[in-house]
Amino acid sequence: MPIQAQEIETLLRETFPDASIVVQGDDGAHFAAEVIDESFRGKNRVQQQRAVYAALKGKMDGPHGEIHALALTTRAPE
Repeated sequence: MPIQAQEIETLLRETFPDASIVVQGDDGAHFAAEVIDESFRGKNRVQQQRAVYAALKGKMDGPHGEIHALALTTRAPE
């Protein structure tokens, strides 16, 4: 069964409980996510995105990952 946007949000919320998180996508493989969290303050974009990928717990790993593509926007709150 393909992964749903809500499942991705739930995974992200475990690592970023106070973040503003919006996940979009309804084809089960291609998604867009925006994660705004204080923990990103002072980190560069690569560090922020690595933190998000780690929160996905392998769902994007390799050709058999449940998430085929994720357009990711990350930043600290303004």
